[in-house]
Amino acid sequence: MDHLDLMKRLHTPADSKILLWVMDGLGGLPLEPGGKTELEAAVTPNLDRLAQDAVGGLSCPIATGITPGSGPSHLALFGYDPLAWDLGRGVMEVLGIDFPLQDADVAVRGNFCTVDDAGLISDRRAGRISTDKSTELCRLLQEIRVPGVEAFVLPVREHRFALVFRGASLDPRIADTDPQVVGKAPLPVRALADEAAATAALVTAWLEQAYQILAPHHPANSLLLRGFSRDPGLPTMSDVYGLKAAAIASYPMYRGLAKLVGMDVLSTGPTFADEVSTLEEHWSEYDFFYLHLKYTDSRGEDGDFGAKAKVIEEADAMLPRLLALKPDVLIITGDHSSPARLKAHSWHPVPTLLYSAVCGVDGVSVFSERACTTGALGVLPAVDIMPLAMANAGRLAKFGA
Repeated sequence: MDHLDLMKRLHTPADSKILLWVMDGLGGLPLEPGGKTELEAAVTPNLDRLAQDAVGGLSCPIATGITPGSGPSHLALFGYDPLAWDLGRGVMEVLGIDFPLQDADVAVRGNFCTVDDAGLISDRRAGRISTDKSTELCRLLQEIRVPGVEAFVLPVREHRFALVFRGASLDPRIADTDPQVVGKAPLPVRALADEAAATAALVTAWLEQAYQILAPHHPANSLLLRGFSRDPGLPTMSDVYGLKAAAIASYPMYRGLAKLVGMDVLSTGPTFADEVSTLEEHWSEYDFFYLHLKYTDSRGEDGDFGAKAKVIEEADAMLPRLLALKPDVLIITGDHSSPARLKAHSWHPVPTLLYSAVCGVDGVSVFSERACTTGALGVLPAVDIMPLAMANAGRLAKFGA
């Protein structure tokens, strides 16, 4: 019996409500030995006060030492083993912008990027160009024609876009063209299985035209592709947990991920305050809410320590509104760490709080990486967070006699 089958067997109805608040990329590092992390540098009176009534710990998204992508790390938070489910970024992006994806389509996530005169990447995000500029470039790329395949080029937000290939016998087993570092050229398209060779050739033909079109459009004078994928057919959260679940996220990829596990995706505004207002408006309608804050991750990836700490402070100010809703279980965590020091996702475990009337006790009195190392949750796999939430919500029956 695997993890999800156990949840299917044990879940039981209740009137309780669970709120999972994900501060994307929450975990951090000191800029120098003995210093504070971004979370420790932030002034967070509300989170610290809650920590005294909650239990704390550190969550490990994938496995020890493994740096996670956003898709698999979120999947783990929802209780799905990310090593058992192949979840590509492309399908999440495409579903997140409500594109009518067909079962045989191959979807991929794209970044407009900047390359220098030698063809080496100098900025993987093209200076975070505006969504309007990205939309204009997508219109140009939509004119590309490759025999044997139809391509849809879809703006997402800022430098991000999505690309869908539609045709006969396409295979998503294709390696990324994004080396995920600067100073290197975009990687060539490479099939990861013999059956994907024809698809790889079609993508290569599309890219050759795309590079020519983008060359004059500095800083977005090239592009990177990653996450070739199609819908993996995940069991829904309703089936697994018996929950009526909703997602509140402003960024399309996270909305698409929520759709993959069967959540209703609620319309919301671009700011976290907008998201909290959406939560308040729909609080009576669902058993489970996933609430996503993006900018902790963005500021960490930008290498802006102070800005990331400020985002955490602004989030802290919203906590009283969440508590006023009186969730039976409140989990506050991140999907992964994004230390400003590294300007990237990292393998470091993520500070985590779990609050309920029956959560137990520990000595954690502030919300920080150092404090959470002493918490009752210990260092736990992220896939264990949902079973803990369900137990604290009175939604799991006893196993065995």
